[in-house]
Amino acid sequence: MKLNIHNVSLLISAGTPQQFPTVSLPQIAFSGRSNVGKSSLINALLQRKKLARVSSTPGKTITINFYNVDNKLMLVDLPGYGYAKRTFAQQEKWSALTDGYFTKNPSKNLLCATVQLIDSRIGPTEDDWQMLRFLHATNAPHILVYTKVDKLNRTQRSTLETQLKENHPAPDALTTIFFSSETKEGREALWEEISQVCGITP
Repeated sequence: MKLNIHNVSLLISAGTPQQFPTVSLPQIAFSGRSNVGKSSLINALLQRKKLARVSSTPGKTITINFYNVDNKLMLVDLPGYGYAKRTFAQQEKWSALTDGYFTKNPSKNLLCATVQLIDSRIGPTEDDWQMLRFLHATNAPHILVYTKVDKLNRTQRSTLETQLKENHPAPDALTTIFFSSETKEGREALWEEISQVCGITP
């Protein structure tokens, strides 16, 4: 089943669990803190520039965006977390919406894996750890992706690689990928993993 990544559209920006689509397609969710590079990664995956909106104000939008890729795959962009300026009401909405995706989603059985993004320059934040603990506790398949690796110098990258070997933050992850939206490093590797867990051909 060959996937045409150029045939893609935003199906819906869901602001409540009641708006989640019931289209019977395998889903890949993308999770990460605000400003981790999630929209840029999705754009790089799909070879688009502005499909996934890169917000100038991190954490401003609290919706879950569902992208239909060639009527064979759904890429699900979860709202970013950890934005310090978000009000309590906004934090509550984020929590309810994201939790609803994993627990009240009528198509949750179609979720093949969650791509958990970590900023390679910062490492896991407390919010990242909370998400990783949730994925571990629920036995949810997940792919760990370190973003913005083009910003690391050779020493920093070597240090990160050593840290991952000695104390991996998600030892039960399906795989760990270094990704750069600028150089496209990791793009093919991530597509291969997504294709494998969803049973499609990139």
